[in-house]
Amino acid sequence: MSLLNAILAVALSAAPWLLLGLVMAGLIKALVSEALLQRWVGGQGLSSIARAAVIGAPLPLCSCGAIPTALAMYRGGASRGPATAFLIGTPGIGVDSMAITYALLGPFMAVARATSAVFTAIVTGLLVGRTVPTDMSTSVPADVEPEAEDGCGSCCASGGGGGDARDTPAESAAPGLASRLADGLRYAFTDILDDISLWLLVGLLVAGALIALVPPQQLAALGSGLGAMLVMAVIGIPLYMCATAATPIAAGLLLAGVSPGTVLVFLIAAPVTSLATLGVFRREMGNRALVAYLAGILASAVLLGLGVDAVASWWQLDIARQIEAVNELLPAWVEWVGLVVLVGLAVKPLRRTLAGHLPHHA
Repeated sequence: MSLLNAILAVALSAAPWLLLGLVMAGLIKALVSEALLQRWVGGQGLSSIARAAVIGAPLPLCSCGAIPTALAMYRGGASRGPATAFLIGTPGIGVDSMAITYALLGPFMAVARATSAVFTAIVTGLLVGRTVPTDMSTSVPADVEPEAEDGCGSCCASGGGGGDARDTPAESAAPGLASRLADGLRYAFTDILDDISLWLLVGLLVAGALIALVPPQQLAALGSGLGAMLVMAVIGIPLYMCATAATPIAAGLLLAGVSPGTVLVFLIAAPVTSLATLGVFRREMGNRALVAYLAGILASAVLLGLGVDAVASWWQLDIARQIEAVNELLPAWVEWVGLVVLVGLAVKPLRRTLAGHLPHHA
């Protein structure tokens, strides 16, 4: 029974914050157009790379969903550095995953995760930006769609919820504000929620098992230091897991005794890339860029993990207490309502039933 209680406790803590994050994701989807993104990430150099990383960070796109948008930017004139920074920064952290990170990992880890995702994107963008194509055949013609669906699950079928990256400005600007807001919220609570719901369930189950069944001292002995971080990075880089679904697993690892820095390495490496991303990236930019891409993610993740462990030790942070403090912010009834609403929206038959009882507006 302790396993079920642990899973339920994690789910109750996460549900209201995840709903808030999905609302914010829908608003961003409604208000930020692809044409605007193209203008923001133009140019070359550090400022363009940093701008692409910062702008991409809150957007609600998974690793595979970021591919068509990033490649459209690259083929549309953005240089390698900004396109790479956007490709890494976007799935690394979003408003939905930021909300659930705050709920399950506490404010220190939430800030560390957000800044680390942006830092990793900038460093990797700078490294890739210094490479040049050795063979023009490595580039894909602009009229060929990237085959990003291998290993991506449902997010690629829907384009990661990012829409067609080549929508024209006129098409993006045509609907009114109310219509865009409605479409954005519909996208958040259908496309995004459908993309993450299965993985989120897996994450909750793993987190509950780690909290309830694994003795803290067992993982504490193995879950810190350079070796553990390298292993976590090597496991996480080819793994396909969106930032939101990775968070409950990270919470389980943290509460079971793994160091904050090692958990951060997992949170950096697992969401920002996948085998599908690596394949498309290599075909588009070549082997040298791929090596720089992997080196940037690996080095940044490990260095940031070591830094977070050092800061947590220096400040003598009690992260478990921070998590408890966040959980105490909301009364129990709000958590239960949030969980019921989330389940009702995540289970498609229930969602269709709920939608059938709502007034329809043309």
